[in-house]
Amino acid sequence: MARAIPPAQPPPEELPRVLLWRWRRNPLRRRSDLAQAWIALCLFLAVLVITPAVTFLAGDVAFRDLKQTARHEAHTRHYTSAVLVHDAPRHPEPGSDEAKKTLYPAPVRYTDPRGHTRTADTDVEPGLPADATVHVWVTDEGHLTEPPLTPEQVRSRAMGYALLAAMTVPLIGAAAYGYAGRRLERRNLADWDTDWARTAPRWTTFT
Repeated sequence: MARAIPPAQPPPEELPRVLLWRWRRNPLRRRSDLAQAWIALCLFLAVLVITPAVTFLAGDVAFRDLKQTARHEAHTRHYTSAVLVHDAPRHPEPGSDEAKKTLYPAPVRYTDPRGHTRTADTDVEPGLPADATVHVWVTDEGHLTEPPLTPEQVRSRAMGYALLAAMTVPLIGAAAYGYAGRRLERRNLADWDTDWARTAPRWTTFT
């Protein structure tokens, strides 16, 4: 059985010359090849310069916005007591590690900041009996809500936005390089068609 011959690989010392062939003068290099090399270099340098700035800016803006949101939530959300209306569902494995982490939705009764008695569902520990007391967060309007953002959550979310921005800049640079490459390739094909239209009549044997 004939064995497939792997493609020849350039020696390690020739690898830089192969990767940088668009920069070297040679008869086969086109102006578009040199233009693509310059585009790649400019985009690479732009990504190196812009990425840290965008990362810092996105993180700083996100941190300020989240910090303001946390302050607003701290002033408009209230920690209060509620009473279970019915028994909470029991976990199939009481006392297990999973049971300690599991919460079940159950109806609770509480008094909102305006003094009105309300009933709503919230997550509680399994097996709690009716009339057991739990603590909930309530908005100024009396709706159950999540706790206000903590400083740790503000920092972690701001870092997440900064990381997302840091990943987005290289992706935009790669997309810009791909778009420029396609445009140059289309131009090369158009030039090739034009040159072939001039050359083809010289190759034919018919008049």
